[in-house]
Amino acid sequence: MLKFVVKIISKIETNMKTLLKIFSLILLIPLLSSCGYNKMVSLDEEVSGAWSQVENVYQRRSDLIPNLVSTVKGYADFEKETLTGVIEARAKATSVSIDPSKLDETSIAKFQQAQQGLSSALSKLMVVVEKYPDLKANQNFLELQSQLEGTENRITMERQNFNNAVKTYNTYIRKFPNNLISGMFGFEKKGYFKADDGAEKAPKVEF
Repeated sequence: MLKFVVKIISKIETNMKTLLKIFSLILLIPLLSSCGYNKMVSLDEEVSGAWSQVENVYQRRSDLIPNLVSTVKGYADFEKETLTGVIEARAKATSVSIDPSKLDETSIAKFQQAQQGLSSALSKLMVVVEKYPDLKANQNFLELQSQLEGTENRITMERQNFNNAVKTYNTYIRKFPNNLISGMFGFEKKGYFKADDGAEKAPKVEF
């Protein structure tokens, strides 16, 4: 008889624990919603989407470079060292990729540094091109000029869009009581694009 009673009590305790878990879950769902969990997910997705656009425009610039190099190679006396610098910088820039779920300051800085290296190599190439009037008048160069200018403008715009999305996200997860939920569920602060060296000077992209 005692064993039977113990068994009944054990079942009751198990059922009570199950009911308690269900009840806790029912209470937790609106609590998470009211504390901004769903909003954090939405903002996090917006940051990821903005990052994808940043990658797209940088990839667009990278895709233009083979045509640029091919056109310049047609001029036999063009400085090979300058072209080599562009090719190597492009290879380095395209080798750096970031996990969208880990957009911290270190990762962003690494990506930005590689892209800035390519920007510097391209700037040097443009300076050298000034010595070649015929090359500057080449139709392929004129088309590349227009495409590169457009791409550089898009890069600036998408980087700003990304920074805006990050600012909104970072601000939201750090506010009380959102910071309690963000800490529990791993919503971490994202990194920003910072101004490139010499950004105070307007860039020139011309042939």
